[in-house]
Amino acid sequence: MTPRGSREPLCRMYDVALLDLDGVVYRGEEPVPGAAEAIAAARAAGMRFAFVTNNAARTPAAVAARLAEVGVPAGADDVVTAAQAAATLLRTLVPAGARVLVTGGEGLRVATAEAGFAVVASADDAPAAVVQGYAPDLAYADLAETALAVRAGAVWVASNLDATIPTARGELPGNGALVALVAHATGRRPDASAGKPERALHDEAVRRSGAVRPLVVGDRLDTDIEGANRVGCDSLLVLTGVTDAAALLAAPPERRPTYVARDLGALLVPYPPDDGLDELRLDLR
Repeated sequence: MTPRGSREPLCRMYDVALLDLDGVVYRGEEPVPGAAEAIAAARAAGMRFAFVTNNAARTPAAVAARLAEVGVPAGADDVVTAAQAAATLLRTLVPAGARVLVTGGEGLRVATAEAGFAVVASADDAPAAVVQGYAPDLAYADLAETALAVRAGAVWVASNLDATIPTARGELPGNGALVALVAHATGRRPDASAGKPERALHDEAVRRSGAVRPLVVGDRLDTDIEGANRVGCDSLLVLTGVTDAAALLAAPPERRPTYVARDLGALLVPYPPDDGLDELRLDLR
């Protein structure tokens, strides 16, 4: 992807912003300054938003409630999670109504059940598939059941492979780390992963939002931006989360965004044309 400019505001060039959450709209428990105001102004200009997250632990309704807490009105239908994308992936891998062992939070259990599968909690139930996602209260017993089912030959789908999750205390082990534990114990790798940068979550977001010309917006090069590039979608990197200027300048081609800005205010103004990554104005807006 080659960085470029726009002579009109991005909120008028794209119909839907596929917006990441942590590091873009909020950071842990705190809202990103100016994010709610920028989203409201872009909506007033005609842009729609789908809030797209690799977090499979929460239901869309719970995510929408969290957004409301930071001043961003949203309904459950505005939220797209890796749990929903994982459930859609399962439909292509195992028969309808099959038993699925769910290792993860309520969001993953609800999405799997809504997709028509029989949710089970034990490898003794001979599940046809395992879907694994992060939840803060996962225990050794949960991972043990996962390993038993995977070793027995169940189809294995990961909600995402993020090595870490950001918290107020720092980076903590994410679902990718838990998946690696099961992989090490079983000698297998997941048959599929749904979350960014894989295309399953992007496709789910486009389908649910009805986007015709989407813009992926995020703060991570390895998930948001690489995921957008894999599907040929334009992207905006905001510097309110994980990625800093040094990481951006060192990014390989597959992780270079279309646009870069300090925050979501970039949606509201023309984006100055640029000749390449080396000339990006990292102090914009």
